[in-house]
Amino acid sequence: MHRILIVEDEQDIADLIGFNLQRNGFEVLKAHDGITGTEIAMRERPDLIILDLMLPGRDGYAVFRELRRDSRTVAIPVIMLTARAQTEDRIQGLEAGADDYLTKPFSPKELILRVQAILKRADAPPGSVDFAHGPFRFDKTSLKFYLENEPTELTSTEFKLLLFLCERAGKAQDRNDLLRTVWGYSDSAHSRTLDTHMKRLRQKLGDHGSWIETVRGIGYRVVTAEE
Repeated sequence: MHRILIVEDEQDIADLIGFNLQRNGFEVLKAHDGITGTEIAMRERPDLIILDLMLPGRDGYAVFRELRRDSRTVAIPVIMLTARAQTEDRIQGLEAGADDYLTKPFSPKELILRVQAILKRADAPPGSVDFAHGPFRFDKTSLKFYLENEPTELTSTEFKLLLFLCERAGKAQDRNDLLRTVWGYSDSAHSRTLDTHMKRLRQKLGDHGSWIETVRGIGYRVVTAEE
């Protein structure tokens, strides 16, 4: 049974989310402020965190940064759930490295579908344990990534996105296929999610970000080692 941590200061919203998660077979943990949420995440290491941004004690972005700095929580998927509905807010959340971003008011059914999609890709059987392409090496068991044999921090979504492209190097991957495969859904409203993650991924790869090419009108491709 997957455990989900809800960090939400509004009791009625936390209860609504918790009820729907439990009805769909999830175990639920709750925190109503940022400090407690951080402590529970590090102690319990849940399978996924639903994180409000406007929290007492420590705001959601501060919580997120703390989680990403700690080895115990760095790979835990995070869905930001917030009343901040402006496009700029969504982009900021995704550029920070969140796996998904959902605004209030929200559909509990949509939230559950997004939780299930993220956990499905996290639970996917790894196949071959290691995969290498050019300067990139992937440890599929631990979700660790190495750039020129140096450990480099990627979120679970960034890891799976780059791995998917590298395993199909040389071939342009349609953006809708990438959204369906990596995020579990595909529509024009979420197309910016892909672009934001790709921008952040290229930044983390530094000079090697040029291995990822934008294919106008289609999506993205990773070049072959011979190119």
